[in-house]
Amino acid sequence: MHPFPRTPDTAALHAALDDLADATGRRPEDLVTEAVAAHLRAEEARVRAVAERLADAHAGLLERLGA
Repeated sequence: MHPFPRTPDTAALHAALDDLADATGRRPEDLVTEAVAAHLRAEEARVRAVAERLADAHAGLLERLGA
């Protein structure tokens, strides 16, 4: 896994993450992994919905093209 860099710009995020991890008895790395996975699932669903809408809107053309 790529590290979440500690920079002056991310100091507040790291502090909040460390506080949340401490409060929930979990590792910061686990919280980050879960958050990224949830974000990816949401983005995949959003992209899939757009792709399905486009496919439905262009179904006739796709049929004519043999796709």
